[in-house]
Amino acid sequence: MDLQDPELRKPGRIARNARLVRRRFFPKLRRFAGRIPFADELLAAYFCAFDPATPSRVKAILLGALAYFIMPADLIPDIIAGLGFTDDLTVLSAAFGMVRGHVTPEHRQRAADYLSGIATEGAEGAQPDTQP
Repeated sequence: MDLQDPELRKPGRIARNARLVRRRFFPKLRRFAGRIPFADELLAAYFCAFDPATPSRVKAILLGALAYFIMPADLIPDIIAGLGFTDDLTVLSAAFGMVRGHVTPEHRQRAADYLSGIATEGAEGAQPDTQP
């Protein structure tokens, strides 16, 4: 996935990625939360991407990375133990490198709060009530 691709910044692509991420992000995160060592970064990226104060270029990059995470077919299938999320981590790390200054302490705190809810209530019981 090329995060520099101008196609990612087109309004239609941003809207499609936003719809896809809103619909599929939390179910996948809850299903795999215990096996994703970078779940906090994923959530911080989600909250940044849907923050009205985030510039559209940053939203486009983050939504592209999050859409890659939730796609059922990617470079390394997520069900492969130990390797499945390495490609997702690579894409997310590249995205974070490009937009680092826009992910705020508030985004990170919302991510931590959500993850503590999953740990307390279990993956099935956690409600995405902290969604924007």
